[in-house]
Amino acid sequence: MHNAFQGVIPILVTPFQDDGKVDVAGMLRLVDHLDAHGGLGGFGVFGNAGEGYTLLPSEKRALLDAIVRHLDGRAPVIAGVGATGTEAAVAVCKEAEGLGVAGLMVLPPYYLRPDADGLMFFYSAISDAVGIPIMVQDAPLLSQVVMPPGLLARMAREIEHVDYAKIEAPPTAPKITSTLEAAGDRLALLGGLNGQFMIEEWQRGSRGIMPGSDLISVFCSIWSALENGDLDSAWSAFQRALPLIRYELQPGLGVSAMKHNLVHAGVLESAMVRHPTRSLDESGLSELEALRSLVGTNHQPCR
Repeated sequence: MHNAFQGVIPILVTPFQDDGKVDVAGMLRLVDHLDAHGGLGGFGVFGNAGEGYTLLPSEKRALLDAIVRHLDGRAPVIAGVGATGTEAAVAVCKEAEGLGVAGLMVLPPYYLRPDADGLMFFYSAISDAVGIPIMVQDAPLLSQVVMPPGLLARMAREIEHVDYAKIEAPPTAPKITSTLEAAGDRLALLGGLNGQFMIEEWQRGSRGIMPGSDLISVFCSIWSALENGDLDSAWSAFQRALPLIRYELQPGLGVSAMKHNLVHAGVLESAMVRHPTRSLDESGLSELEALRSLVGTNHQPCR
């Protein structure tokens, strides 16, 4: 079991210039902005909040190379992989490992959805090809692939590099419990879905949260309070941020909100998103401004 991935691990949005081109310099500014919070458990790239589904393979290679070189070992990078074929997924994972990522967050095939044995074959093929930890992304709202706790536990027992699972199958908190009961300490569990149930997940044994990258000071405050046994402070910070967390969970619009928040904070120069991601309209921007005012600024670092 690897224990490197824990705590707050933001999924990096992918900055674009106004003309739609990838803004590599903007990505590195975002990395530095988040790294300054201190104590992050790493960085995730190409997840749902990172618009990985819109990026060309060449763009992903360039971004991965730039991020890993820029961090220079200061924090691990976990690459999201959403290839729909086994051979394609193996190739993408091997390439990401070669570029220096510390782990792989892998969606199951979602075009032709395999059964349990097919999923075991898929993740085994990736594990046989790489030497770094694999995080199974259990996200049926996105993939329409259901992975019961027993199957996740079987993967952890029988597939060498399956060490983590990101639980995004609602209701997430009970699934944390049932999966840990089935897998024990063979599998470390992390939460997603922008942290909407991160407190309950932590109480049931989650070892990390992988939210979007605009509210990291909030998530750090909540996580630090939880780890220090201050549940009241954790709930207080969460309650202030919940309206904005909820707003960012709107399918197709949440990434736009995150980017506008990062523009407002002076981190990004553009809130451009790529189709089919949608942009907030003028009313949405007004709603977002009102929600930002509720969050407050009294936040603690992740350490």
